Amino acid sequence: MAELLRASDDRQLLALLRSRPDLATPPPTDSSVLAARATVRSSVARACEDLDSLSLTVLEALVLLKADESPVSLDRLTSFFGGEVTRAELASRLGPLRERALLWGPDEKIRTPATMRETVRAHPGGLGAELDGLSERRAHEVLAELDDEERGVVARLAGDSPVGRTEQARPGAERPDTPIGRLLLRGLLIRRNGNTVELPRQLGLAARGDAPMGSVETSEPPLELDEHGPRRIDDTAAGEVLELNRHVELLLESWGQDPPDVLRSGGVGVRDVRDLARELDVDEARAGLLVELATGAGLIDTSPDEEPRWVPTVQADVWLAANPEHRWALLAGSWLELPRLPGLIGSRDARDRLLGPLSEGLRRSSAPRDRRRVLELLDEQPSGWGFRRENDVAAVLAWRAPRRGGSVRDDLVRWTLREARALGVVALGGLSSAGRALLEGDESAAATVMASAIPEPVDHVLVQGDLTVVAPGRLEPELAAELGLVADVESAGSATVYRVGESSIRRALDAGRSGEQLRELFERHSRTPVPQALNYLIDDTARRHGRLRAGTASSFLRCEDSVVLTEVLGKRELTHLGLRRIAPTVLISPLPLEELVEELRGAGYSPVAESTDGGVLDLRGGPQRIKGRGRFGGARGEPAAPNRPDEQQLTERVRTVRAGDQAAATRGNTIAPERGRPSAHATLELLREAARQSHDVWLGFVDAQGGATQRIVRPVSVGGGVLQGFDSTRGELGDFPLHRITSVAVVES
Repeated sequence: MAELLRASDDRQLLALLRSRPDLATPPPTDSSVLAARATVRSSVARACEDLDSLSLTVLEALVLLKADESPVSLDRLTSFFGGEVTRAELASRLGPLRERALLWGPDEKIRTPATMRETVRAHPGGLGAELDGLSERRAHEVLAELDDEERGVVARLAGDSPVGRTEQARPGAERPDTPIGRLLLRGLLIRRNGNTVELPRQLGLAARGDAPMGSVETSEPPLELDEHGPRRIDDTAAGEVLELNRHVELLLESWGQDPPDVLRSGGVGVRDVRDLARELDVDEARAGLLVELATGAGLIDTSPDEEPRWVPTVQADVWLAANPEHRWALLAGSWLELPRLPGLIGSRDARDRLLGPLSEGLRRSSAPRDRRRVLELLDEQPSGWGFRRENDVAAVLAWRAPRRGGSVRDDLVRWTLREARALGVVALGGLSSAGRALLEGDESAAATVMASAIPEPVDHVLVQGDLTVVAPGRLEPELAAELGLVADVESAGSATVYRVGESSIRRALDAGRSGEQLRELFERHSRTPVPQALNYLIDDTARRHGRLRAGTASSFLRCEDSVVLTEVLGKRELTHLGLRRIAPTVLISPLPLEELVEELRGAGYSPVAESTDGGVLDLRGGPQRIKGRGRFGGARGEPAAPNRPDEQQLTERVRTVRAGDQAAATRGNTIAPERGRPSAHATLELLREAARQSHDVWLGFVDAQGGATQRIVRPVSVGGGVLQGFDSTRGELGDFPLHRITSVAVVES
């Protein structure tokens, strides 16, 4: 491989480093180093992650043909597939594999690295290990001698997997009355343990006959689609976006009032998630996703307290003030790059610990890439079309990259689709127009597209006789806020249903609204006549509301009806309030105003807090806020991966390899200095003499990144601790600090 790399042109080397960027870090000093690095097992395995099923099958076939020991021709490879794959199909796969240095050589002499045998699956081609002493000819003869039962066992094990399970038995105590027992007694099966056997490779090849590699999928499975139309998909996605925004708003409101504690493991407690799900009227899986989205978008973070809690940040107020499409764009853009897997919530880690929202066990640096793979497949489909079954999407992606995703490969697809539907990125199996714009990386453009799909807000509601209020669409922000204060959401969707009750009216009255204002709200915005029952309910609740007036004395309690105050004083369960009468209509208490009002409400009364001017005082605490650390929690985000070299850096790596090759070729034609490491003075004199005589020198040099390299340089000047010389390989003048030169020798002309 090293020889082929030296013989390849710069374009081919650049393509190799581009397809396998791990080879470029740290910079390889020459082709020998690059070849050695390219054949390391871990690097070969990483290079195989993005290969499709057919390419991996080609590599498995080459392993079976022992291409790591001797060259294999394309014709031999084609015949090994037995007509399942054409020569042209195989040739189309060899080019990309050569580009990745997973094989090399012309079509007549194809070779693979020795580590390929350790990289492919345990049973390449679905064939078992070779059995010593069993030739190909003898395997066919043995197969012909088997009875029908034994041949059936061999046929099954010659399929996708050569491993089978049998009844527990001790080695050497096989039962001759069973086909597996007879095959074991004849040495035609390999017993791996007490209940596992394996079919030898030679017998599997004989059973497969003219198709040594068995059945091969040469193309990805079809993805069945249904046509819905872009408008229908976008409208459905817009409905999900409005519901998502509403749930996140409720989450911020809830945690702004009562932030949950941060667990020692760094996540949210099960009870807190369950309470949130109940409050939002969603299942726990969606509640966990909402928490992950809000935190990933920087709307929630850990407080800097000694006992930290999950608190909304100041960014949450900016988000709450934004338009629906911009709210969505922040959440969806953060989700796309979120280095975590919310789908793992509820599962257990390797230590059998439950994984909850925001726990460290959900971190996966590959999560953004895996999400994009799913969305990019949908982006390939025509606009307005959606897939029928999730399993079809998983099957296509499994064929395109069987080794990506590990044990949760197919689950990743289902999790991504579920989350994308919740975000309005996917609807009815197709990518929404805003989702396509988001995939291109422009959140602002995606928000503009989503804005065209979200319906205009409405300024009216429909009040019904059963005290429910129907909002026939998205309400204007002011009306939505007022309605949310006086009524509770009963069901949400394209039309939101609210229910008005005594508790919700009391909530609005507690916030300073009067009964007259509430009646006017419904009369002004209802397109249907306001039921008399609703007006009665408002009037009755308002009449009883605020008969008791609480103020600060530390706090006081007043009522025009002295009998009510006498009743309060006489209640034994309220003696702890320390109430005493200072006037027929006034009581005072040493308790704070908030505590006094809360205790009285708990006893069945409906007091209101009174300000110094006699108005209603809203005792609801303002939402808590912290500064926060931005998207993905700032420093808490996924550790930065090693920088992937850009195109300019890759080109520089190629030049370094070429310089190293030239230096290595010239090294044998140099005049070595004195034995042992030369002194600084000797090195300086040698370089100055080379500059005077215009001789090339071979340098051992350590670059700024700490990488050792070799250069052929013609010195121009030496001084100030720097050698200035013309690098013949790079074709440019360069500076070489003397303290980084590790060795030097004059090149003979």
